[in-house]
Amino acid sequence: MADSKRKILITGATGGIGLLLEERLMADYEVVPHGRTPANDEQAERLRKADLEDYDEVLALMDGVEVVIHLAGEASPEATWDDVLGPNIIGLRNVLEAAREAGVRRVVFASSNHAMGMYDRDEEWPVYPHHLPRPDSFYGVSKVFGEALGRYYHDEHGLEFIALRIGWVAEDPLEADEDVLHAMWLSEDDTERIFRRAIEADGVTYGLYYAISDNPNRRWDMTNTMLELGYRPKDSIDDVRKEHNVVEGGKDTPDDWPEGS
Repeated sequence: MADSKRKILITGATGGIGLLLEERLMADYEVVPHGRTPANDEQAERLRKADLEDYDEVLALMDGVEVVIHLAGEASPEATWDDVLGPNIIGLRNVLEAAREAGVRRVVFASSNHAMGMYDRDEEWPVYPHHLPRPDSFYGVSKVFGEALGRYYHDEHGLEFIALRIGWVAEDPLEADEDVLHAMWLSEDDTERIFRRAIEADGVTYGLYYAISDNPNRRWDMTNTMLELGYRPKDSIDDVRKEHNVVEGGKDTPDDWPEGS
């Protein structure tokens, strides 16, 4: 009898990254998409709806799940505290607690460059995973909270927790002019690559990992991402803009960072 596919829950599967991962992982995994409003008619037939602030509804999503990819939540760096409190704080706690109760093996958490964004605003580069968190917004604060709560669930309950500090995902990175965004661009193909490695990497039970493509002027260290997760980025902003543009030390960050990012 053929081995059954690994069951993966994707929260926030109706967003850009979630929809991309659902479509690209379906062939290899039993994917359970979660969200509020389906992105298309095909997804509407599969979508599981749950209020992440309702623990019982979250727990019901976890039946038979081995890995949770947690993308759901408020995603704007310009969000207020009230915007992030429910989905990013209470919702994340419910996801982790439900995963623990249901016996889920691993949670892959979509963290963000904004957990360390004050280093970027102050141009204090390079930034390493072991540096103290310096969030640039309430959104960034919520991601630091998520990383810390994931550490607690790992240490206290043995839940595997992989936090990906995602750079900037855009199908067309030239839609923005800022060098700091080009430097942290994560292509759609590299997005698939890093999440596959976060699902499959053996011997890793907790970690904070930057997730960025192979861009020049990159200021964020990915040594542990490559060594521990086995991630190998294959795309670069230079492939899109058709030029090689290395700026020693990197260009200045806008004074109003992260506004508009």
